[in-house]
Amino acid sequence: MEAVVEAVLFVASEPVPESRLLELFEEPDRETARRGLAAVIQRYRDGQSDRGRGVMLDEAGGGYRLVTRPELNPYLRKFFDANQSNRLSMAALETLATVAYRQPITAPEIQEVRGKNSAGVLKTLLEKRLIRISGRKDVVGKPFLYATTRDFLLHFGLHSLDDLPPLEEFEEAFLGDGDFAGDGVEKPADREEEVLRQLALLEEREADAGESDDEEAGAPDGDSGDSRDSGDETWPGPGRRVVGVSGFAGRDAAAFGEADAPADGHGPEGTGEGQEEER
Repeated sequence: MEAVVEAVLFVASEPVPESRLLELFEEPDRETARRGLAAVIQRYRDGQSDRGRGVMLDEAGGGYRLVTRPELNPYLRKFFDANQSNRLSMAALETLATVAYRQPITAPEIQEVRGKNSAGVLKTLLEKRLIRISGRKDVVGKPFLYATTRDFLLHFGLHSLDDLPPLEEFEEAFLGDGDFAGDGVEKPADREEEVLRQLALLEEREADAGESDDEEAGAPDGDSGDSRDSGDETWPGPGRRVVGVSGFAGRDAAAFGEADAPADGHGPEGTGEGQEEER
């Protein structure tokens, strides 16, 4: 059973839930199979203290996956070319945080929070499958509603949205002294009982300060240096990346739930005239 579980987790491009693993074994007694699987997982975890292994078992997104050991990140950086960073820009982080804490939310509402036209950033986040279009708001114009995806959870190693931290902690980790909520806009408090500490730590480890400078230097005209990363062989960031058929699938996993784009093929709607669009 242990070999089967390890092989499945190795080839899987996304976390495999316990129920799916149990389906692999013809065990008439479901509870016996569940205890057997739990023992396998525990044995694997116990063996993770062996530094001779390059991967370790991780639980995220409601399932299990194999990830690379954090101490091997320097070697993986060299392999994936550390000069090409897949880290999110400041504009993308601001927009993603706005969606995460206020979802579902429309593009005009995001613009009100950030004070900037975010259509270009929304399109980039849709392409990266970190957000999705979850429907339309029942108001004049019926603008699209945006929400985070399961890939958002996987990217930051979160089990659910309940792991989001207080908004102030997110701002301190990413935005410094700036307040992305803007003047006169109330900060959301409904998810502030749980912490997004994992988000801050994981994203912080994805690149050092020099990589941030490189990203801004290569960005198109705009105020925040938000760039649309496109190479498939760029370094996806250290740790917590699935090893398997799709390699480091933290950024490549298929989107879950509703489609990333509406049926008519249109991208994020415009949010105002005469304003420069961030991209």
